[in-house]
Amino acid sequence: MPPMKAFYLTTAIDYANGSPHLGHAYEKVLTDVVARFQRAQGREVYFLTGLDEHGQKVQQSAGKKGISPQAFCDAIALEFQDLCLNLSISNDDYIRTTEERHKQVVGEIQQALFDKGEIYKGRYNGFYSARQEQFLQDKDRNEDGSWPEIFGDVFQISEENYYFRLSRYQDWLIRFLKENEDFIFPRFRQKQVLEFLKEPLNDLCISRPKSRLAWGIPLPFDQDYVTYVWFDALINYVTGSGYMAGDTSRWPADYHVIGKDIMVPAHSIYWPIMLHACDIPLPRHLLVHGFWTTEGAKMSKSTGNTVNPLHLADRFGTDSFRYFVTREMKVGQDSDFTVEQYMRRYTSDLGNDLGNLVNRVLNMVGRYAGGIVPGVEVEEEPEGELKDLFHSTHGKVVELGQDFQFHTALEEIFQFIRAINRYAEIRAPWKLARSERAEDRILLDTALATLAEGLRLAAVWLWPVMPGISEKIQTLLGLEAGFDIAENLVWDYRVVGKSVGGKTILFPRPESK
Repeated sequence: MPPMKAFYLTTAIDYANGSPHLGHAYEKVLTDVVARFQRAQGREVYFLTGLDEHGQKVQQSAGKKGISPQAFCDAIALEFQDLCLNLSISNDDYIRTTEERHKQVVGEIQQALFDKGEIYKGRYNGFYSARQEQFLQDKDRNEDGSWPEIFGDVFQISEENYYFRLSRYQDWLIRFLKENEDFIFPRFRQKQVLEFLKEPLNDLCISRPKSRLAWGIPLPFDQDYVTYVWFDALINYVTGSGYMAGDTSRWPADYHVIGKDIMVPAHSIYWPIMLHACDIPLPRHLLVHGFWTTEGAKMSKSTGNTVNPLHLADRFGTDSFRYFVTREMKVGQDSDFTVEQYMRRYTSDLGNDLGNLVNRVLNMVGRYAGGIVPGVEVEEEPEGELKDLFHSTHGKVVELGQDFQFHTALEEIFQFIRAINRYAEIRAPWKLARSERAEDRILLDTALATLAEGLRLAAVWLWPVMPGISEKIQTLLGLEAGFDIAENLVWDYRVVGKSVGGKTILFPRPESK
């Protein structure tokens, strides 16, 4: 039998025209959580992210700094790669569209389409948005005839360019979407695409003359032109898979994780049609997330209301940042960011619930059992209730993770963590330790082992979202860190006999930082 295809997961590649912000960070973290969740289920995962480096805006930004576009992109690439490193993103590859491997694939796909008659040369007379680097139609105007602010300065233009016969495949795409209702997650996004497709598609201009834009990948069949940045950028997913080089172990992508702003038309119309016209299998799904807002307004560079994710991660810890963005946003919907809500999650969920539990367990095992988790001789109703809750929670967490409902899965996990804390209050090991009765000593040992085992299991659940904290807790419990669901999410008291670490503050109070 051929080997099982890897679970191939991609983010959108970030545009090299500015520094990372909260939206970039969230998409990386979300994709990483999906990747780690799949790995925890025993899947081989291949995770791609990267940088989109061509286009007019990059050329203009580099010119303003008095440096070459390549030097400008090299500096931006370091910022985004640092973002991945600082947020514990476990990507397997980082692609840059200036790499030779990508230029070669773009050229091969363009030449194949040209040879099939899918690309032709024509003249355009109309309007152009420099900000969005796209040609516009009258239907793009506001009702009063003005241009939406998103397009910035719009001017008239007349020039020859190359066009991809996008319109030829409109009926095919409509049929495909109707026959594959789960192509886009969440499903209501797919309905938005079908609504867009009620209007006739125009053919897609895929070039820019070098006389106007030199920073791009030259067309293989006409060196006087470079590739339109979106036609170039979308191909990165195929490049990174190795499919065009003969490696079929990854493609098609299982999920492209993207923001809702680039779903239509780029990823849901241009991209499927490009692949279909080239006889390349389509990705299995698009996973479309919403925006981070502040007081209801989208965070963006133009409004100046973005949050630097590295500052938050540096101040409160990478895993607390990962926890907040995963817990707060329901995948597919928008979510509002406030410092107050961030601090509530940090102090309540992380500090009071999880952090205090860790300290309790380490402190009590150290004081009452010499730092060694004792064995279990008897289990009564409180232990049975906690174990039953673990088993019911486990099924929910796995099911929710498969449906990308990580915010709800985290709530289930923290309900379990709070239940462990309640169990500690019921058993009150500090009282049992003062008793001279033999049966109380047995109960004390059981309580300590139950607390440690419950904490271990919670830590394993948390690994996709909080890998550093998860591994640290398991190490503090005297174990080698593990994350495999089948192997490690079993209540088997494997903590018994292990030496625990000393008191550790996982989430220092903000004033002490």
